[in-house]
This record gives sequence, C-alpha cells and structure tokens, in this order.
Amino acid sequence: MKGIILAGGSATRLYPLSKAVSKQLLPVYDKPMIYYPLSTLMLAGIREVAVISTPRDLPLYRELLGTGEELGMSFSYIVQERPEGLAQAFVLAAGFLHGEPACLILGDNLFYGQGFTGMLERAAASARQGACIFGCYVKDPRAYGVLSFDAGGKVVALDEKPEHPGSNYVVPGLYFYDGTVAGKAASLQPSARGEYEITDLNRLYLAEGSLQVQLFGRGFAWLDMGTCDSLLEAADFVATIQNRQGFRMSCIEEIAWRKGWIDSDRLYRLGSCMGNTDYGRYLMELSQTHFNLLSPHFS
Repeated sequence: MKGIILAGGSATRLYPLSKAVSKQLLPVYDKPMIYYPLSTLMLAGIREVAVISTPRDLPLYRELLGTGEELGMSFSYIVQERPEGLAQAFVLAAGFLHGEPACLILGDNLFYGQGFTGMLERAAASARQGACIFGCYVKDPRAYGVLSFDAGGKVVALDEKPEHPGSNYVVPGLYFYDGTVAGKAASLQPSARGEYEITDLNRLYLAEGSLQVQLFGRGFAWLDMGTCDSLLEAADFVATIQNRQGFRMSCIEEIAWRKGWIDSDRLYRLGSCMGNTDYGRYLMELSQTHFNLLSPHFS
C-alpha cells in the first residue's frame, strides 16, 4: 500500500500566517504540521509516500523531507496546479500508485489514541478489496461529510455538509482504498462547488457494498488544524501530552526506528545532526535504549 499526503491549497483561513508558506509547514508545537499526518501513514506500515502540493511550496517539502532514505522510506512529490477537491489527489497520483491500494490523509489532520496502530493495520488490510474510512463523533457535524446508519448500525448514506445531519458521526481526513481508486476518482463529475468530492468517491464504494467504517471511541482525539484557533489547540494538546508523558508525539524518526526501518546507529546520527536541541537529544537517548515498554501505538 502507498500513502498520499494532500498538502495543497491556499489556506486562506490562516491568513496572514499562510500567505507566504504552506500551512502544512507551519509549526505545531515542536515539529512541522506535516509530521503528524506522515506519522499516521508510517504507523499504518506505509513506506512509499507522495506529497501533493503547489508549485510554489513543493520545493520546501523536498528540502524538509528529502528522498525518505534516511527513514528507510521513499518520498515522491506531485504538483497540484489548482485545488479541485480531495478526490483529485488520486487522479494526480495515478502514476505514483500504479494500481496499488492507497491511503490518503489530509496534511492538516492530527490523530491520537491508544490502539490507533491496530485500527490502521486493520483498515489497510480490509482496503485491499474495497475501502475503509473512519467515523468520529462531533458536536456539530454540519461542516463535514456525515455518516447515516440504519437500526442495525450499518452505514446507509454519506452526505456532504448537510443542513440536517443523519448523525453526529463525521468522516475525518483519513481514507483507505483498493487499487481501483484512481479509476473511480477519474470517473467522478464535479459537484455544485466545482470540486471532485471525496464523499462521492466513498458513495461509489458504498453502492458496491465494499465500504467499511471504523468508529473512533470517546477517548480518541482528531484535530483539524485549519484555523488559527485549531492550530493553537493542537499545539497545546501536543505540548500537554509530551510534557506529561515524556515521549514525543508523531516523531517520525522514532517510528521508523521502532518499525525496524532504521537501526539505532542511524537514529543516533539523525539526532546528532540536530545539534544541542531537545528533539535531537531525545533521538540520541532513544538510540541507547535496549528495552522499551512503549511500542509505536500512538500517533
């Protein structure tokens, strides 16, 4: 399975913060925003990742992430000239995917919760034939894609930003699809908003009877970092977790190490290259640890 991070758009809700730099390059406490969705793909076991962004911003992502070799991964970069909906990502990335299953994550989404790695692994396995999306309970679902259920709890409909939602469960920006996704996305017609809607793509799988949904529990956190308030909330959330527990959330070097994609020597070198910083010292100290109770089950 391959991964796609959609990091395009102009992020006007964050102006003037995002006027000169991509939103997904902004800091969220101690790391760039894009580290959070990237870590989710890594926890799912995905090592080949494409970043989709604007012609202006793509060189900055190349500078930040490189080829991925240092993490035992492979990164590709795809230009998006104009944002035309989330499903457009699969059309742009068709050559990258080569008919393989794919996971799409939005570049401003942060997920955190115990057992998350297991959920991702199950989603990746089930999406080899069909699709798997997630449902998260929110107070006001009208700004999202909303799930509707029958009396037995089976999903029967998906509606994009409905005025009268069928439930409080919405679809966050994390989607797993089989190898037919690029063809399905290419078959979509633009919505009234002029966009290729991810909800329409999910409806195709629902109509086939091949759409699975995993619901997040009450203790799970999903943060969309698309506004100034939500950006601050995310930074506060990360700081609270890290300072309380002592490990770093969405530390891509640590995840690569725990996955066995890099060895302790590589982890130490990555930390030493960061100089006398808390982040660098954290990596170097990890590399000296021979017994760990913590496994990479957190984003």
